[in-house]
Amino acid sequence: MSKQEVILCESLETSLCRAIEQCPHDKLFILTDEHTRSLCLPSLKETSLLKEAVEICIGAEDAHKTLDTLASVWMALSTQGATRHSLLINLGGGMVTDLGGFAAATFKRGIAYINIPTTLLAMVDASVGGKTGINFNGLKNEIGSFFPANSVLLETEFLRTLDAHNFFSGYAEMLKHGLISNVEHWAELLSFDTVNIDYAALKRLVGKSVQVKEEIVEQDPFERNIRKALNLGHTVGHAFESMALAENRPVLHGYAVAWGIVCELYLSHTKVGFPKEKMRQTIRFIKDNYGVFTFDCKKYEQLYAFMTHDKKNTSGTINFTLLKDIGDICINQTADKDTIFDMLDFYRECMGI
Repeated sequence: MSKQEVILCESLETSLCRAIEQCPHDKLFILTDEHTRSLCLPSLKETSLLKEAVEICIGAEDAHKTLDTLASVWMALSTQGATRHSLLINLGGGMVTDLGGFAAATFKRGIAYINIPTTLLAMVDASVGGKTGINFNGLKNEIGSFFPANSVLLETEFLRTLDAHNFFSGYAEMLKHGLISNVEHWAELLSFDTVNIDYAALKRLVGKSVQVKEEIVEQDPFERNIRKALNLGHTVGHAFESMALAENRPVLHGYAVAWGIVCELYLSHTKVGFPKEKMRQTIRFIKDNYGVFTFDCKKYEQLYAFMTHDKKNTSGTINFTLLKDIGDICINQTADKDTIFDMLDFYRECMGI
């Protein structure tokens, strides 16, 4: 898998012009959703190289991360004359970069694309690393491919427009990066003032977070080994997300991951000895900032069934990424059904359900 260029922008227009020039193309397309078309696209309209770009707009939010939406993007590319030498720019959050990346990966067997993530979640997670995809059959990212963007342009000025929920959704992935990297990074994330945000300091933290992910992806681009470290919190988190969608009470991805981290740090403590005090500090931060996902013990079987669909699993055995300590990663860890139910008991008790 080719290495993508990730740029922490000082000037988005300058970085974008350079990225476009590095991708010779016959036609330029830009994909937005209903939010980013009105909130973010106007700031790029004056970029000379975008004057002739064909705009494609899709519905916002994860509910539109579907095969039907993907087909509508293919159709727009096809009817507007895209070829395998065309270039697609994805301007939006993780849904846009995931779906747009998958459209690029599959149209004409693959066209070049550039990601301009506009949310914190997309900047530190979705747009970086080459994973693309859509939701299918009620399951998160069930269909997709590894197909990295040619460039990912990080313009942290977009983050000034984020509401608190979307800020914390992205911050959960940053917290995960802290847990799998080192104590210093984890500690500065727990102590960062998330109420009165210092955006210069946030830009530095975003850069550090992306670097953690990039270094892991470079070692293992196709997730056969250490890249599974990035799945901390996701085995349970995706199950929470899938249940929330099934019950028509969708939650933001980062919130599900944060609640998944609570569960998987408990497993880390009981199975491989993750320190109890660090577990408590992390859970306190999550409880204070993310609220709680509610369910009762009658839902355990359904959550377990969702976990069996996780892409890391082999032969029906549920796989977890666990930690012996911060930065001490244990991939390919398994847990039986009784242990998973104990974990869900712990989650409900410590979160006060």
